[in-house]
Amino acid sequence: MNAIDLIITVCAVASPTTCEETHLVFSSAVSLRQCAMAAQPYIAQWIGEHPKWTAVKWRCEYPSNNQKASGEPVWSVV
Repeated sequence: MNAIDLIITVCAVASPTTCEETHLVFSSAVSLRQCAMAAQPYIAQWIGEHPKWTAVKWRCEYPSNNQKASGEPVWSVV
């Protein structure tokens, strides 16, 4: 299985111009396009855990050495 980095751009609810990217790592045998299409439930879970933020866009990429991703894989698809 390959790691896929789900990169979510989130903006503060109280200040919509304050935005940042957060990274979630997925272990998956799916394509980047399939990752992006399947990401919504995981984005919703993250937003539920971080109610002061709202997701404005997301993308999937293969991780590189200069990117930081948060922790262990959050889902696995075979």
